[in-house]
Amino acid sequence: MTKVDYSTRGRIAVIAFQSPPVNSLGFALRRDLLLALERAVADDGVEGVVLIGSNATFSAGADIREFGGPDMRRGPSLWTLNSFLERMTKPAVAAIEGMALGGGLELAMSCHHRVALTNAKIGLPEVKLGLLPGAGGTQRLPRLIGVEGALNVMLSGEPLPVTLFAKSPLFDKVVESGLIDAAVSVAEASAAALKSGKVLPRARDMKVREPDVQALCQFARNTAKVAFKEYPAPLSIIDAVQFGAENSFDAGLAEEGRLFKQLMDGPVSAALRHVFFAERAASRIDDIPPDIKSRDVKSVAIIGAGTMGTGIAINFLNAGIPVRLLELNKDALDRGVGRIREVYEGQVKKGKLDSAKMESRMGLLTPVLEYPAIKDVDLVIEAVFEEMSVKEKVFRTLDSTVRQGAILATNTSTLDVNHIAGFTSRPQDVIGLHFFSPANVMRLLEVVRGAKTTPDVLATATTLSKKIKKTAVVSGVCDGFIGNRMIHHYSAQAMQMINEGASPEQIDRAVEKFGFAMGPFRMGDLAGNDIGWHIRKRQYEEGSLKVRQVIADKLCELGRFGQKTGAGWYDYKKGDRTAYPSTVVSTIIDEARKAAGTPLRKLDDREIVDRLVYALVNEGARILEEKIAQRASDIDIVYLMGYGFPIWRGGPMHYADSQTLYEVSRRMQSFATQPGGDHEFWKPASLIEHLSAEGRSFTGGVA
Repeated sequence: MTKVDYSTRGRIAVIAFQSPPVNSLGFALRRDLLLALERAVADDGVEGVVLIGSNATFSAGADIREFGGPDMRRGPSLWTLNSFLERMTKPAVAAIEGMALGGGLELAMSCHHRVALTNAKIGLPEVKLGLLPGAGGTQRLPRLIGVEGALNVMLSGEPLPVTLFAKSPLFDKVVESGLIDAAVSVAEASAAALKSGKVLPRARDMKVREPDVQALCQFARNTAKVAFKEYPAPLSIIDAVQFGAENSFDAGLAEEGRLFKQLMDGPVSAALRHVFFAERAASRIDDIPPDIKSRDVKSVAIIGAGTMGTGIAINFLNAGIPVRLLELNKDALDRGVGRIREVYEGQVKKGKLDSAKMESRMGLLTPVLEYPAIKDVDLVIEAVFEEMSVKEKVFRTLDSTVRQGAILATNTSTLDVNHIAGFTSRPQDVIGLHFFSPANVMRLLEVVRGAKTTPDVLATATTLSKKIKKTAVVSGVCDGFIGNRMIHHYSAQAMQMINEGASPEQIDRAVEKFGFAMGPFRMGDLAGNDIGWHIRKRQYEEGSLKVRQVIADKLCELGRFGQKTGAGWYDYKKGDRTAYPSTVVSTIIDEARKAAGTPLRKLDDREIVDRLVYALVNEGARILEEKIAQRASDIDIVYLMGYGFPIWRGGPMHYADSQTLYEVSRRMQSFATQPGGDHEFWKPASLIEHLSAEGRSFTGGVA
């Protein structure tokens, strides 16, 4: 089936192309476009061509599913298509509505003319995939809008309104309506001008008008080295632009192609492309039909007006969903409402929100002091203290108060959702919605599927997550779900390395150099060490945590809960979040080491990083074996969005793949043989051994 519709308006051919949902320029569309263009060129009755996308979109660019595969350069490639357009002897006009991004904009810039609707957007977002615009974007855009403007477009990667470029050679016309008529008119005028002896305007023939390209590019390069330290694409973009400005267009294209391939073959782009697909895959629930009907959620109740409860409430208020905030203590309720208003007032001061929108959102908030006031809502989210007896009281009350058919959700970060569901007569309506703190900022949402949670409840949760701008990852029920179950072993390794001779500063420094936003001890101080202490005490009682974390417990016994108390693994000064090494902590560590009699040794940064990261990987593999997570890429999303794992490394499971599972397995086995090594934990998960033996990976093979 052809992907283009060919028609004529007088002596102008109109080629409308479609490749739902965003007209990605995959092989089939490129092939059909070239055939249509060749038809127009061969037809003596056609004097010009208009290219327009279907479904109110020009094109969102290349089909990145082809990246790195044979179809990417399968003829006709985008390079071939653009070259053909540019060298046509009949005027080609791109008619842009919706968006022209990446390869879509490069296609448009290869045309002789461009017309756009005023509400359309353009951009070159390749930098977000660790790439540069590789089909002439780094060469044509500087010639059309100047070097500085082109660098701003390419380095930001953001879609921008066409009105910003309305007076540049990028556009012949920007119109509010009648796009095809305007484009046909431009094509007719260009064809008439051609007959009178004028040449067709081509971006390749334009000169780069910049008095000091070298100085401008060096300034951009210095900025990029600071802002994008671990990302090679921004520097490659600047290099390609400068080379093209100082050399011929064709030489610039060749250099662009060389740099594009270099980036495509590199680890950072591979990681970022993995993240792109992983984020989209996370919303798919493998055993639920895509057409399952979600429940309507027109009103929400939040139980608990603390930091977490108010943060959760803000998400729904931002989405225009009315919220009833329930707290049984009026002073606590007033503080919660005040906290929400404070967040919005801060956004108003920063210019991120206007006063009218703030008041509109606050108008959706109803503070309540009694359970009957929430009896008719569609969704209730409990955000009370992380204690099973407290959860029990809340859910028994909800079960007897809230209407049948409402979804009852718990924000627990570790507790058994099935046990909580058992406090109600409707476990099918109970689900875990684990928000990450600060809940109104962090994008991750762990959706915890109980044993009896119905498909429509699960589908509602994932659909709703998009409305409140969260990335949902579905987890099964276990202690800590995906993220906190894995962080438990990460933290245990950090503590074990303290026992063996490393300092908190050394461990944090090593893992932050690897790319983590924070090391384990700085992270503990930020989150609150008492949170982990509370969980450990429960696990000690249950017998699930057999090795006591003596040093961590001692800190908490002294009230060193972290930044909120001015002391944790580090010392803090009032109004200063800088972590200062603590002599108190050093003394506690020394005393614990002497009492344990553990022989001390020097650990290097590589061992520190490998033990922390591979602790995540090994437990992640076990989570996959137990089907707690649907896919390895879901685990990566949890750690990228919830725990500060470096995005440019693609997440723990992707990172393990990049090192090869064979080498990861060998490294784990070496940790088991070290003095004091945890033989049981460092035995590679059977999934790792299985995939390694077959030469497969977590994210490339079938897990």
